[in-house]
Amino acid sequence: MSENEKQEYMLAKEAYAKIGVDTEAAMERLKSVPVSLHCWQGDDVIGFDHEGPLTGGIQTTGNYPGKATTPQQLMDDIDQALSLMPGCKKLNLHASYAIFEKGEFVDRDKIEPKHFAKWVQFAKERNMGIDFNPTFFSHDKMKDGLTLSSPDPETRKFWIEHGKACIRISEYFAKETGIPCVMNIWTGDGYKDVPADRMGPRLRYKDSIEQIIAEPHDPKLVKPCVESKVFGIGVESYTVGSAEFTLSFAASHENVLPLMDNGHYHPTEVVSDKIPALLCFYPEIALHITRPVRWDSDHVVLFDDETKEMAKEIVRCDGFERVYMALDYFDASINRVSAWVVGFRNWQKALLNAMCTPYEHLKKLQDQSQFTELMMMQEELKTYPFGVVWKEYCRRCGVIADESWFKEIKNYEKTVQLAR
Repeated sequence: MSENEKQEYMLAKEAYAKIGVDTEAAMERLKSVPVSLHCWQGDDVIGFDHEGPLTGGIQTTGNYPGKATTPQQLMDDIDQALSLMPGCKKLNLHASYAIFEKGEFVDRDKIEPKHFAKWVQFAKERNMGIDFNPTFFSHDKMKDGLTLSSPDPETRKFWIEHGKACIRISEYFAKETGIPCVMNIWTGDGYKDVPADRMGPRLRYKDSIEQIIAEPHDPKLVKPCVESKVFGIGVESYTVGSAEFTLSFAASHENVLPLMDNGHYHPTEVVSDKIPALLCFYPEIALHITRPVRWDSDHVVLFDDETKEMAKEIVRCDGFERVYMALDYFDASINRVSAWVVGFRNWQKALLNAMCTPYEHLKKLQDQSQFTELMMMQEELKTYPFGVVWKEYCRRCGVIADESWFKEIKNYEKTVQLAR
């Protein structure tokens, strides 16, 4: 760190101190806030337990070279991404990323902790916890596009057993890493055209999830979540797991969290407004942080207005101990490792930016109806020297602070990814 950089940071620190913000405390606190990094950005959500395209209401677009196709390649790519990210990380896995020994294979209803032992070793060596997701898509036992809500008992039974297996694996992750595992239940179940029965599939879905969460587990170690969806490809007219369904399910079942993906709502809805609403009623909630464009297209997270507003609400609500944060996007049109790094750094920026905001002062202005001064202060804050604090945070986390980190990506692409 040069003398000029030191002086630049001291001036920024003093500017923030004048409005009641302690940048030192903000950076130190953020270092311990875990954000879960999703493995599926590295291989376009394909996983290792099936061949063929994605099915079940999701897809990736693009064919950028260098995609990971083996567990080791995916781990190498994650390592490269981690080296360029500041802050505390967790690893987020889908069940389809089970790693089988040569000649071994079991279907999703029979997966066991041993099929994820290499991921546990990977996480423990990097001091990371693990979050988990049953994979209710891209499988030939999806009957007419349905899983947990299927009218076919055998189809439902297969997927219920898959969910139960994932509960057991989640507890294994938590015990091995010493960090609670957030296990998220999401399906793309629904119908392409207008259904004749909307309630029946939801009653079956409710019963299926209840059977899954009845699998014995320690609620301090495993955090089951239910995630909603507004619509998907091939299920444009009706989604079983709607926002109303998942919120009601979580509210009526002890130790089940609602999970909000900010791409899973109508384009005019914003999750930033929903965060404080849910925290009024739920002890804990979970987030999948993405960037929808027109619909749930899972674009790389940017440092844009809604991303910043979501982070602000977590900080305003003192939610770091109550909100489980995970990234969720998959872009196959650009370098996949760069996509990880850009998105993770932007969410870290959003959190740090939120922590460099004098909320107590702003709240006081609002409560005193000083709306003129409140507007003025909120606008002036937009040009405060946040970028200087961000660079200092990166330096303290031991990662490259400016855009020169991209040189590492270009070199990795040339020497590793393009050689695959």
